[in-house]
Amino acid sequence: MTDGTPDTAAPDIVPSPCISVCKLTADRAYCIGCLRTLEEIRGWKHMDADQKRALLADLENRQAAAAE
Repeated sequence: MTDGTPDTAAPDIVPSPCISVCKLTADRAYCIGCLRTLEEIRGWKHMDADQKRALLADLENRQAAAAE
């Protein structure tokens, strides 16, 4: 039940991890700027907010693993 007030809540927006350093590794495994694979980069616009957040968590793990 609503009170008649229009719903003005903004959609759940998840910012892209792109940092405009678009260069693939020598083996073309992932982008050195955002650490996403080509498939992940292409699929970003089709992912829902939960999928995007899950990918961002994976990217944090990739970054931590790369730093070891």
